[in-house]
Amino acid sequence: MLHSLRTIVQEVNAARDLHSALDIIVDRVREAMNTQVCSIYLRDTKNDYVLMATKGLRPESVGVVRMRHNEGLVGWVVSREEPINLENAARHPRYQYFPETGEERYQTFLGAPIIHHRQVLGVLVVQQMENRRFDESEEAFLVTMSAQLAGVIAHAEATGMLKAIGHHTQEARFFGVSGAAGVALGTAVVVAPISDLRAVPYEACSDIDAEIRFFNHGLALARDDIKRIGSELKDRLNREEQALFDAYLAMLDDASLGGEVIERIRQGACAAFAWAEVILEHEATFASMKDPYLRERAADLRDLGRRVLSHLQATENETRQYPDNTILISEELTASMLGEVPPGKLAGLVSVQGSSNSHVAILARAMDIPTVMGAVDLPYTRLGQRNIVVDGYRGVVVTDPSEELSRQYQSIVAEEQALVRGLEALKDLPCETLDKHRISLWVNTGLMADVMRSLERGAEGVGLYRTEVPFLLRDRFPSEEEQRQIYREQLKAFHPHPVTMRTLDVGGDKALPYFPIEEANPFLGWRGIRVTLDHPEIFLAQVRAMLKASEKLDNLRIMLPMISSIAELEAAQVLIYRAYHELLEEGFQITLPPIGVMIEVPAAVYQARELAARVDFLSVGSNDLTQYLLAVDRNNARVADLYESLHPAVLRALSDIVSQAHMEGTPVSICGELAGDPGAAMLLVAMGYDVLSMSATNLPKVKSALRAVTLEDAETLLERVKAMPDASGVNHCVQEALRAAGIAKLLRPSINDTLLPSELPNE
Repeated sequence: MLHSLRTIVQEVNAARDLHSALDIIVDRVREAMNTQVCSIYLRDTKNDYVLMATKGLRPESVGVVRMRHNEGLVGWVVSREEPINLENAARHPRYQYFPETGEERYQTFLGAPIIHHRQVLGVLVVQQMENRRFDESEEAFLVTMSAQLAGVIAHAEATGMLKAIGHHTQEARFFGVSGAAGVALGTAVVVAPISDLRAVPYEACSDIDAEIRFFNHGLALARDDIKRIGSELKDRLNREEQALFDAYLAMLDDASLGGEVIERIRQGACAAFAWAEVILEHEATFASMKDPYLRERAADLRDLGRRVLSHLQATENETRQYPDNTILISEELTASMLGEVPPGKLAGLVSVQGSSNSHVAILARAMDIPTVMGAVDLPYTRLGQRNIVVDGYRGVVVTDPSEELSRQYQSIVAEEQALVRGLEALKDLPCETLDKHRISLWVNTGLMADVMRSLERGAEGVGLYRTEVPFLLRDRFPSEEEQRQIYREQLKAFHPHPVTMRTLDVGGDKALPYFPIEEANPFLGWRGIRVTLDHPEIFLAQVRAMLKASEKLDNLRIMLPMISSIAELEAAQVLIYRAYHELLEEGFQITLPPIGVMIEVPAAVYQARELAARVDFLSVGSNDLTQYLLAVDRNNARVADLYESLHPAVLRALSDIVSQAHMEGTPVSICGELAGDPGAAMLLVAMGYDVLSMSATNLPKVKSALRAVTLEDAETLLERVKAMPDASGVNHCVQEALRAAGIAKLLRPSINDTLLPSELPNE
């Protein structure tokens, strides 16, 4: 059955549409389980469950038989949300007879729910004449098959492929993680990686004859390529290897293969999408064959498919149109993709892969472009030219929003623009509470694009400069001199204000393409200071570049990431002192900058005082600290609702860090996302944090909040939230405090949740 399951999954994934996939499943499952009937019931817009495919019941009953979620045995499976296995189904009190199916002959019934994100999308049923229960292995097989089918159904619902049973393309919501805050409404433009057969976006074809000519031209170009390569390699290949090129040419000349593609173009699909569909279907057919030789031909077909696709996509990419308010969507966005969009047209970004720490997300924050990363369930290849909402506050993407929901989001955009204009007057005012308690507001940067925006918004320093960004944007390690030039620009731009440069922090979800780190659990693995201490040549070159860049400016601060022990700190300090003395000997006129550590792991929390005694400053990385304290991957959309920055445990840790550091007279800053939240900033000031560092976008909002309260107000709020047992209570208290201070406008914009669709449409 395991082999059968793999084969079925391959065929289903290559199916051209939902109905083809359903027909494959009922046919193959019936065969694999050696039973007489296999049927699939799917939920429609009325929350009825409709017979959508069957092998064994009468074909004319498809689309006719329907039942409520509490009717019949199928309804019983839905209401219980678990498999139902009956030896004599007709005698069960929940049995409901449908004469049009002809099912009276079948005694045994096994039904498994098709569940996606806690929603029962349908039921997969097998029946047989023999009066016996299906055994445990058969039940397990059907449950596994249902789980595989769930993703196919969810994808079909979201892309409007269920119109045949009353479904219509309508708004759907998909979760990711916030890459950059804000809201954007616009038109989706899907950018796919070249030659990836499984990532070709669907585009409608308006001129069928021109598209067919375009397809034939692509075939001709691929044919010429193969002939040229075969000719060039002729003297280096044996006869069997040369035969492969002849086989490729024969497949390109095969009228049936091209005919299938042309037929799909005539049905309205663009050439690239039609070609990819046909190749994937044939590949699945070869892959499922029992003969090893024929199975291997699947790889050859895939290679040929990519060659042709590269020609079809190259021309398409050259002529891609970007409408006003473009929402750029890709499986994995890159900086170069952003650069292709004409200035002024890019409104929002959505990436199926990636995290809030990817360099595209960092670039998006620098450019103030609302972004959602890690939207893993988004059927992105089907979203071209569709209306999209990017909610960067919540990490949510809404497809085909209703007019009412669009109006709500449009009003949020207008409010944001008005708020920004209103806060511009605060730029030159100090950040101090009503009772004159002064707080320093710094910024987090990573690109030169951040600099001007930061200075325009009144930044007093840089609390975190992400030095890994120049490493991420290259295809090799930057040289010491290249790094020096980059760091010098940052230091000069902010002079005389301090610039805190974090040493290279890679690993976890920040991998360098030329320095790959493959680990089963990267967040608990080789990252941050662990990498650079193991590679002192990288660390020393970077520190030397920083020190050289600071010559005669003296506004550098060096910060060490992911410190979890005193031994790591001391090892890093030895290397910094070594680089400093080397440069003095080489004649550079530099001073030793302040050295600090990031508090990001629980071990550092409990050694905060010992660390503070050995450094010039501490800086809390609240993003990672929250992640490790709560055991929640902050880049995983499936557990995003468990990531609570204002969790009582997090607040206690933050408070303890400050008190321990201040016992040693060491200043403490915080440079995570928490510092940029106006309500959370009140709590941090009450705890005693000396510096709050955030994205430039949030700086005016935080300044506005702190200038509207007294230190006593903030301390009173902190005492109240300390008594709260959960994050929801803390959040409520903070929101009420902002309202009481007359600054409710700084709260995250609210949306009427009754207007938001559930994770899947048709709810």
